[in-house]
Amino acid sequence: MPNPPPHPPPRGPLPFISASAPKRESDPKKRVVITGMGLVSVFGNEVDAYYDKLLAGESGIRLIDRFDASKFPTRFAGQIRGFNSQGYIDGKNDRRLDDCLRYCIVAGKKALEDADLGGDRLGKIDKERAGVLVGTGMGGLTVFSDGVQALIERGYRKITPFFIPYAITNMGSALLAIELGFMGPNYSISTACATSNYCFYAAANHIRRGEADLMIAGGTEAAIIPIGLGGFVACRALSQRNDDPQTASRPWDKERDGFVMGEGSGVLVLESLEHAMKRGAPIIAEYLGGALTGLGVSSCIERSLEDAGVSPEEVNYINAHATSTPAGDVAEVNAIKKVFKNTSEIKMNSTKSMIGHCLGAAGGLEAIASVKAINTGWLHPTINQFNLEPSVEFDTVANKKQQHEVNVAISNSFGFGGHNSVVVFSGFKP
Repeated sequence: MPNPPPHPPPRGPLPFISASAPKRESDPKKRVVITGMGLVSVFGNEVDAYYDKLLAGESGIRLIDRFDASKFPTRFAGQIRGFNSQGYIDGKNDRRLDDCLRYCIVAGKKALEDADLGGDRLGKIDKERAGVLVGTGMGGLTVFSDGVQALIERGYRKITPFFIPYAITNMGSALLAIELGFMGPNYSISTACATSNYCFYAAANHIRRGEADLMIAGGTEAAIIPIGLGGFVACRALSQRNDDPQTASRPWDKERDGFVMGEGSGVLVLESLEHAMKRGAPIIAEYLGGALTGLGVSSCIERSLEDAGVSPEEVNYINAHATSTPAGDVAEVNAIKKVFKNTSEIKMNSTKSMIGHCLGAAGGLEAIASVKAINTGWLHPTINQFNLEPSVEFDTVANKKQQHEVNVAISNSFGFGGHNSVVVFSGFKP
């Protein structure tokens, strides 16, 4: 008789491998390290200044003054003010570009400077093996909104010829790659608020598979305009604490009433260890692995640890998604507790408590905060912790920074539509 067909794989979350089983990657061609970081944020465009503000527990949330928001039920956000792209984008292009593209280009170039690849040094790498993978959740929303307004009010002839190229979601990666002359993998991923982590995961895998030596990866977003604010108001997703905006983003607090919009860009330079060491690059941290799922948050965390070759017991810091929504915060915590049984050993915080929810850029800005925590030994606080949900059972670094030697960190990002993502970082050990 013929052999019976093999049993189909089980559905649902995969059982996690035992603590003794994980094995980290040792091949320098496949190990992925972080050699540069760049950002545009409500706290400015410098990584160290950004993290200093986070450590100080400052809030970047203010009343919106970019447009008249007085008729909206939510009138505040983590709006960037005084952004200057001088030295990174020429004046003519700067006037044409959507802010999400401007933020992406500046953050990407600053990340290269941080990776010791500014100016003429960039010519020393093989650009055919360098790529860009920066995504956005909303795309060029201002360009899109202005184009629709021109069509309605003045007719199609008044739509700018830059409407299509500067509104579509791939153009941040495209323009950055064109300017740099990078000819390796070049595209974008759009998975709502999980976008940045999806880009990190895909970029790292290009390196692991030998398809690239270096990748610029992360996310960018600029949705604080009337249609963006109005859309989230219509979803009933936003806090309405207009009388006290700086306390509105309060992850895990019993009185939270919705998230606060933010904007910006967060980008990492990822390289193979072999390539980084060959050029004498500054190695900031190591990307150990990650996972993407639509199965559920706990499954995604388990798979990320499996990919990274670490056990749950090795993780002692979580940069949580924690958006300050009534349902989402607790759902994430419940999923985390399924994976990490000893909650007393883990510190967990929310960057969004200070900068708001930066949507497609959230994971990028939070990855930078996670790496800075690894580098400095200091965790930024989760501010506005007045009355903690009793189910949390983690040290959320409430209201004041804490000194903490990070062994392994995970950073969570989840997007509308069931897009779950987790990335895993640690300090670099040769």
